[in-house]
Amino acid sequence: MWHYIGKQLGRPTRSLAGWLVSKFLRVGNRILEENAVRLCGIQPGDTVLEVGHGPGLGLQSAAGLLTQPSGSLIGVDYSKYMHQMASDLLKDLVASGKVTLHHCDVAAMPLADSIVDKVFHCNCYYFWPDLRMGTAELHRVMKPGGVMVTTLRLHWVAAVASRGGMPGENWRPEAYMEALRDSGFVDVRIEDVQHNNINFQAIYATSQKRGHAMQC
Repeated sequence: MWHYIGKQLGRPTRSLAGWLVSKFLRVGNRILEENAVRLCGIQPGDTVLEVGHGPGLGLQSAAGLLTQPSGSLIGVDYSKYMHQMASDLLKDLVASGKVTLHHCDVAAMPLADSIVDKVFHCNCYYFWPDLRMGTAELHRVMKPGGVMVTTLRLHWVAAVASRGGMPGENWRPEAYMEALRDSGFVDVRIEDVQHNNINFQAIYATSQKRGHAMQC
């Protein structure tokens, strides 16, 4: 059962189980989504990417911060069901061109090199088949100095993993952080965060590219 639940969490389908997962994501992920947006420090003119956007709650939160004409938001999700839900939720922003949504794999995003200022996601990376392919693709699309933030409740993730609901060992923060470093990210770290009496973890990373070393 937990293996099936894990598959639906990673890629919800248009089914009763997928519908239940979408309801969970709307409630359980909202705080993590909103805090990932807050912690990555979005500026009004940024180009921002959310990976694994789910029903679109994080995208909705981030869109309100992109008040300059140059500000834009990109969302990608591997689930066709989640892509459609987010498309419905954000239809006006999509129609205006402020938000662009892609139904695709994080390891093969249809984005140009070095265009993204900020990346955020939550409860996402554990389901990537290949962490290094995913982090390498994030690094490719990010500008030098761009910031990535992901949020999670580690005790909850570990509990689901102990019941067989997570594939392999990718859920461990150490595995994700190692993949980030191997892909060229620097200042990779995990921090315990408390916000409005809610405790969770945040993983941070900064994109560094050849010829663009970070200045002290």
